Amino acid sequence: MPKPKTPIMPTTRDRLQFRFSSKGWLLAALLPLTISVGCSDQDKQTQAVSRPVKVFRTEDTATVGVMSFAGEVRARIETPLSFRVAGKLLERKVDVGDQVHKGQLLAILDGNDYRLAVQGLKAQLASAQADSNFLRDDLARYRELLAQQVISPPEFERHETAYTTARERTAALEAQLAQALNQLTYTELHADRDGVVTALAVEAGQVLAAGQAVVTLAQLDEKEIHFDVPEHRLAEIQRQQAVNVSLWLDDNRLLKAKIREISSAAEPASRTYRVKASLLEGMDAAQLGMTATVHIAANTASGIAIPLSAVYTPQNQPDHPTVWLVDEQAATVKSVPVRLGKTLAGERIAVEGLVTGQLLVSAGVQRLAEGQAVRLPEGSGLSKNRGSQKHLYKAKP
Repeated sequence: MPKPKTPIMPTTRDRLQFRFSSKGWLLAALLPLTISVGCSDQDKQTQAVSRPVKVFRTEDTATVGVMSFAGEVRARIETPLSFRVAGKLLERKVDVGDQVHKGQLLAILDGNDYRLAVQGLKAQLASAQADSNFLRDDLARYRELLAQQVISPPEFERHETAYTTARERTAALEAQLAQALNQLTYTELHADRDGVVTALAVEAGQVLAAGQAVVTLAQLDEKEIHFDVPEHRLAEIQRQQAVNVSLWLDDNRLLKAKIREISSAAEPASRTYRVKASLLEGMDAAQLGMTATVHIAANTASGIAIPLSAVYTPQNQPDHPTVWLVDEQAATVKSVPVRLGKTLAGERIAVEGLVTGQLLVSAGVQRLAEGQAVRLPEGSGLSKNRGSQKHLYKAKP
């Protein structure tokens, strides 16, 4: 006889697998809905939170930019001093940085050869003077003989010519002796003005040529700043223009200066133009060789300038500067992209993409979200909010 069919009962393991699979399907179906509801509630909660902010009303004003250039303090007059004769350098009396006075001895050449030349010329001059004196007395005797008609006129003229030759030779030797004495004097190099030694080009024992630079002497009564300007900025600088100079030693102190010279040709390597600004004050503070910054006011232009604190860049778009524009009726904010211009004085920056009269958030920009409600400072004179019946006040720029 066939066996009766036994109904297949699900095991405990099968029942558990079915139960967990059913719950997993249910959780998978409900999870996106839960996340979307949570995010929606979170966004609404974020927008509902009213954050206090500072605001700024844009206005069309004239903005003045400031250009800054790094430069070096230099003396206006720097003279390389040299010997006027050749010779071997015996001694150098100064070092770099020494302050010297007019007439002070700086260096000495070996002057033995020049002293010997002076002695030889003195001997020649003494001989020539003796010949000249003898021929002068001899000519006086021949003049008496000519008056007595003892000698002929040609004979007298011959003696007269001899005396003239001796006299002129004496004069020539006197000039040569004076020149030799000058050359002996030139073996000593003296300062021709008060100043400070900024460079030395030779050392003791070196044989120098006439005119070879020995000492560079800088005059201290006039100082200036040398700096380089790129060609696209050259049109904004004029001669005799007033500028300000700050030393890196003390950035807070501004010294008055004036543009004295603008190079007419660019440097071959850097393609920049050398500009020199004469200091009008602070001569004692500005030591030679110090690094300075020249501040030059740029051309005045009309535009909108906002505080630097009002600009921020989103994390997903770091190259797109943005500002928060306040909706005065709804008391919410909206992001607006802008184009940045020059940095201006007073921690401001010129921008494009805004119009006059808009209300911007000037502080707390990193904590805001799109469409978020904001609470504006009270007592600043903003118009009344007609939508929410709240009071909005205009912050002072």
